[in-house]
Amino acid sequence: MNVVAKKIVLKTKKQVFGEMVGNNASLFEGEGFEFAELREYVFGDDVRKIDWKTTAKLRKPYVKIYREERELNVVVSSMLGGSTYFGTKIPKSEYIAELVGILGFSAVKNGDLFSHIIFTDKINRYSKPSKKIFAVHKEVEEIVNFNTLGQKSNFRAWGDLLFKYVKKKSLMFLISDFVGDVDLRLLSKKHDVFVIIVRDRFEDKPQGLGYLRLIDPETGEGFEGDINSAVMKDYQKALKANDHKLFRHLRQNGIRYAKLYTDEEPFAKLIRKIR
Repeated sequence: MNVVAKKIVLKTKKQVFGEMVGNNASLFEGEGFEFAELREYVFGDDVRKIDWKTTAKLRKPYVKIYREERELNVVVSSMLGGSTYFGTKIPKSEYIAELVGILGFSAVKNGDLFSHIIFTDKINRYSKPSKKIFAVHKEVEEIVNFNTLGQKSNFRAWGDLLFKYVKKKSLMFLISDFVGDVDLRLLSKKHDVFVIIVRDRFEDKPQGLGYLRLIDPETGEGFEGDINSAVMKDYQKALKANDHKLFRHLRQNGIRYAKLYTDEEPFAKLIRKIR
């Protein structure tokens, strides 16, 4: 195992199995999974479990009640296209490896099955479900060693192929920078999907860079020109439109999500967002 992968494994294992989690078994402890029924909202219910479609129809707030399963099938899929090579602090792909470590160790600690899928424009790796710690070690190492340069991202194929290949109903985490057209409607009907958007802060708030020669990390095509403030404003406008469309799609399909930046500590933020 290389140095980067080893550091990620040691850090995430300590966070998940250490005292920071308190008495909770894992990130997923208490997370209802198997849908049981709908009932009227009562004071103290988790507002995140409100069924907005039913609420709108009946004009009264209703919440979804879930039955806890004794064993979850936790599937984590990482989209490792060329764009994840970028990073001003660390590469986005390295940050994704850390997230996979946190989620994997949390699943194993809770006695749940964990599997990991590396995706680009196709499935590159599909690990078998496991409850072993070393399975998490292996998947962190696989991401760190994966050559993202020249890899194309296909978000539409991602949802379709995951629907086809993952047969058992699962708690599914999709991790990527999510720049592109996404369609998770079908996948969200079969699985409990949670999206984790990973970005570098420079991507969301870029500055003029002057005259540069650039290479697209996915296609390898080159560009040479003046990357001034006007160009950056057009880029920001396009990215905001991408995110507006993405967030609307996720909300419409009842998909929970979190947006994390590579300079943030992921463990604490995931606890707040997932639980």
